[in-house]
Amino acid sequence: MKKILGPIAPMCIALLLAILNLTSAQAWDRGNVDLFAVLPPGSTGPEGLAVGPDGNVYVATFGFNTVGEVAGPGQLYVFGDNGKLIRQVSVAGSSSHLLGMGFHPTTHALLIIDFGNSKVLTVDPKTGLSSVFMMLPPTATGAGLNALTFDAAGRVYVSDSFNGTIWTTGAGGGVAASFVSSPLLTTTGVPPFGANGLGFNKAGNALFVTNTGNDTIVKIPVTAGLAGTPAVFVNSINGADGLVIDSSDNLWVAANQGDEIVVVDPTGKAIAKLGDFNGVDKKGVPQGLLFPASPDFSKDGNFLYISNLALDLRVIGLVESVDSQWAAQVQSYTISRIKARIPSSGQ
Repeated sequence: MKKILGPIAPMCIALLLAILNLTSAQAWDRGNVDLFAVLPPGSTGPEGLAVGPDGNVYVATFGFNTVGEVAGPGQLYVFGDNGKLIRQVSVAGSSSHLLGMGFHPTTHALLIIDFGNSKVLTVDPKTGLSSVFMMLPPTATGAGLNALTFDAAGRVYVSDSFNGTIWTTGAGGGVAASFVSSPLLTTTGVPPFGANGLGFNKAGNALFVTNTGNDTIVKIPVTAGLAGTPAVFVNSINGADGLVIDSSDNLWVAANQGDEIVVVDPTGKAIAKLGDFNGVDKKGVPQGLLFPASPDFSKDGNFLYISNLALDLRVIGLVESVDSQWAAQVQSYTISRIKARIPSSGQ
């Protein structure tokens, strides 16, 4: 027996070491998910999130809790970079259903999507006073305005999850025009939101849009401010929601059904999967990511903040997802923070 195993043993050991080395090189180092902030009692699930020019974290809520819909007006929360609540304001004249938000790169105005009223509002982050920044043309019905972004010229782009359209307007707002419409920006999947998070690459020649229900990212070529033909850039991000693009053109995408952040390089390759869900504690506080919705980088670029919508799909009339029963246990809604680094194992 020893004679038979003698020459085979070194080969087996070498093969085993090769397998272990391969596994190590391909493993995802998910890192740690820090609890950055807990929203005050009575809050609903946070969706929109943006880091302001002052470094503070601005969060708007979607207007649903574990019981169901909550009446307006919508709420805006401002946290310092230490996670402490600075203020809470009611957004005047809004519905309770606020979604994407961002600070205009040249005017510095805070824009917040009022999903319930199909408008984009300019909001004073200190008082909550608001005015209509963008409205849709009368022919646009059944809209589901979701997320927004800006190009280098200061134009504003807003995704419409239900009509499969990206709307646009100038820096001064007004009635929106269609930038592009495509079946690739609609969905029959779950959750039933098509076009969602969006952002331009560094060159400004491509607009990337997540499609939540289809689990895709769609790439739209842009030439001289005009949209080309949309095409699927990559598949299989489970519930692709908000996205933010870093200085190397990597796309950081909140996978709301995967409870993770997926980082995709400019070629479409997944180079990191960060964060995870670790249950709900006895006080009803989610541990880790639970239905992550909107990511944004800290002002110094060292951290990524993520809103945890923690949405039980049953409260909006849908069949439960695998996380719905966990979401039903939530008593306090949270913002998470992770280190904005791509582990070497993901390269």
